[in-house]
Amino acid sequence: MKLESYSHCPHAMAALREALAVLNGKWKFPIMMALRTGSERFGEIERRVPGISAKVLAKELKDLEDHQLIKRHVHPGPPVAVSYEVLPYAETLDPILFMLGDWGKQHQERLAGSTPPAV
Repeated sequence: MKLESYSHCPHAMAALREALAVLNGKWKFPIMMALRTGSERFGEIERRVPGISAKVLAKELKDLEDHQLIKRHVHPGPPVAVSYEVLPYAETLDPILFMLGDWGKQHQERLAGSTPPAV
């Protein structure tokens, strides 16, 4: 399906809205990237995603878990430890993550090389 015909296809638009609802916000992709190296504990994810608060991280992790992109593991014992890992299903997002990252880099370079419009 061509991109210009997307706006005329209710099913395609609904699918796009669903994808954006799952992945919305500025933290989901950085969290997913932080988990790409394997299972991580909460504090490590917080360190690997600079600028995120513990409250927001907890909310975003719960949301990603609800959408079955990551799995939360509780390790018993004193103290109780919790870790998170990316599920294989989330790996289907890899091409999108890489393409979006490439586009973001190009966009930054484009903006850095441009001059503001004359007034």
